[in-house]
Amino acid sequence: MDFRFSRRRTFGLLSLFSILSFARLGSTQEVDIAKYPSRPITFNVAVSAGGPTDLCFRLVSKEAEKLLGQPIVVVNKAGLAIGMSSVAVAKPDGYTVGHSSNSALLLMPYLEKMPFDTLKDFRHIIQVAAVNFGIYVKADSPFKTFKDVVAYAAQNPGKITYGGPMNSIHYFITEQIAKKEKIKFTHIPFKGSPEATTALLGGHIVFGTGDFNYSLLEAGQIRLLLLLREERSSEYPKTPILKDLGYDDIPAPYYLGICGPKGIPDGIVLKLEDAFKKAMNTQAYIDGMKELRLPIVYRDHRALDDYVARNYELFGQIVKDIQKK
Repeated sequence: MDFRFSRRRTFGLLSLFSILSFARLGSTQEVDIAKYPSRPITFNVAVSAGGPTDLCFRLVSKEAEKLLGQPIVVVNKAGLAIGMSSVAVAKPDGYTVGHSSNSALLLMPYLEKMPFDTLKDFRHIIQVAAVNFGIYVKADSPFKTFKDVVAYAAQNPGKITYGGPMNSIHYFITEQIAKKEKIKFTHIPFKGSPEATTALLGGHIVFGTGDFNYSLLEAGQIRLLLLLREERSSEYPKTPILKDLGYDDIPAPYYLGICGPKGIPDGIVLKLEDAFKKAMNTQAYIDGMKELRLPIVYRDHRALDDYVARNYELFGQIVKDIQKK
């Protein structure tokens, strides 16, 4: 027997076997994607139940599951780090998705050790909304505009006090504004926006920053001076946003997005994106978001991937700048 021929034939058979194996594997993956989803999908939300973020994701999931033909089960995870890591370590088969938390992904990795890598461990699927965070004062405050606050702070360094959670995105935005204006605010840390609002109403701070109580706003107890937004808000069209006051170089990535673990096949990402996008256009979702006072903002998976990566880099620099002070 010609050994060279035998070796060539053996190599040829192995190559053919490999080609057929890959073909079968590809065919199996195609069938899986074609049948997806064939069982319920788990949606891990990294915040407590009942808040605006949780309710937004429940609204959009309820509409999307009708299109996908399988239930989307929303599960609230305790803490942003735990919630996000539960998505990062999930099997990339499309049956576990989660809340893409801006704080956990863009800011917290620069402040503490996180059990995931923002850029390597997630596949972004879609942005379904944004959040109206802002700077607000008590209704009887002498400051009618944010420029009034800036002007007073310029003449009275450190005498303008404001409240909100320490090391939050809105804390860093506010400090960036102060740096840009060459003024000094005195930050009073609170556990959350509700505590800051209570202090504001009690006259203990000049302004609050972050999430604001729209009921108090509409009842005339607080006044909104500035929205920490990159896009104009249809909910509060008369309130200036960052770029209106010359702060368009300060990022405010308050997005509500959906992501999954890295490695989810493109076909499944596209199916999920399509279902959630159609859900965003349903009257039930539109009405529900109007009631929550949350703006509907859409980004597809590619745009959201880029948006997260860009803002992650920006906040790395912002944290360094502020911590130098």
